[in-house]
Amino acid sequence: MSKSAAKKIQAIRGMNDLLPSDSPRWQFFEGKVRQLMHRYGFDEIRTPIVEQTALFARSIGEVTDIVEKEMYTFDDRNGDSLTLRPEGTASCVRAAMEHGLLHNQTQRLWYQGPMFRHERPQKGRYRQFHQVGVETYGFDGPDIDAEVILLSARLWQELGLMEHVTLELNSLGSAEARAAYRDKLVAYFEQHQDVLDEDSKRRLTSNPLRILDSKNPDMAEMLNAAPQLMDHLDDESRAHFEQLKAMLDAAGIPYVVNPRLVRGLDYYCRTVFEWTTTALGSQGTVCAGGRYDGLVEQLGGKPTPAVGFAMGIERLVLLLETLNLVPDEALGGCDAYLVPMDDSATVAALTLAEQLRSALPDLRLQLHCGGGSFKSRMKKADKSAAPVAILLGEDELANQTATLKFLRDDREQQQVAQAALAETLRELLPNLPSH
Repeated sequence: MSKSAAKKIQAIRGMNDLLPSDSPRWQFFEGKVRQLMHRYGFDEIRTPIVEQTALFARSIGEVTDIVEKEMYTFDDRNGDSLTLRPEGTASCVRAAMEHGLLHNQTQRLWYQGPMFRHERPQKGRYRQFHQVGVETYGFDGPDIDAEVILLSARLWQELGLMEHVTLELNSLGSAEARAAYRDKLVAYFEQHQDVLDEDSKRRLTSNPLRILDSKNPDMAEMLNAAPQLMDHLDDESRAHFEQLKAMLDAAGIPYVVNPRLVRGLDYYCRTVFEWTTTALGSQGTVCAGGRYDGLVEQLGGKPTPAVGFAMGIERLVLLLETLNLVPDEALGGCDAYLVPMDDSATVAALTLAEQLRSALPDLRLQLHCGGGSFKSRMKKADKSAAPVAILLGEDELANQTATLKFLRDDREQQQVAQAALAETLRELLPNLPSH
């Protein structure tokens, strides 16, 4: 074999494998999300990973960092420019328009899946990353803004994260008010060009509001003195924002108004918000969203009010792990390990395993496969982390019994009739539901 043929192929940088030791935390988080979306009456939508490049160039903005530097874009064999989706909102809007979901109706949609951006990989941020997103269409008032924020707050409460996150709010106003503010902001920054870093100088002509989001400490004093968008809001946006705050106050959700909070995508207007944490160092944002009333029209549809958010699964799973908030019973392992004590019991063990799975749908049961000595079989039973092993040998086959051997407790092993085994396991294993 040649050296080139023998060379190992590794994963692409920033596109990580999710190993069996990690997946239980993801399943725990995703299960909570799915239950919550069901309870709030949101319907799941699944869109393709690959879209036409024009969809993101028109929605996100051609002069944003995402489109200019971060998208995975390529020409397919027909010469069409395609892009791996860098975010989910544009795809959701495209699908809703294409399939007539926005015509004289309202929608509450959610999705989850991989997104792709060519950024410098760092802890909690990868080139293939995963998001949960919520998108609502056809609701103009601040009540839907409040509801999507309350939905996210309930998720934090149920995950045990509420005391570790902070809600930051701002309003970007109408497109007209923001355009007038943009002119004032550009004039201000042009007077302080000597303080602007290279990134900010580039954004001065393309996306000056993003300069407000800079984390450069050398610019902090200048940014704090910059004109505030809140002082230039149109009356309708101001009233919308005040009503939203009143609704959050009534619901008991604390928040901080952050006048420098902007979003990196061009399509936002009025409400913008972020949930942030100090528990992950510099990677502080765990959920972000807001209103994007102009996007449907921008993509060729009729004017449609819209609001939503996205949260990064990697960052939230990392936060749950850092704070040790995933319960032990969610972290994998199995409830029982069924051991045929020698090869003569293999067929009976297969049959018994299937009977137990039928009787106990929530039982996590591993059947020993692959033969080996009795000692090696018991080593594998112990390695499974199951609290109990079910042994089937010559005597058990003759008497239609099974032996329960307790692997984590100092208890005498127990003979149980196979007909009563399911009920005995239900009593022994507290995580199995009763009748």
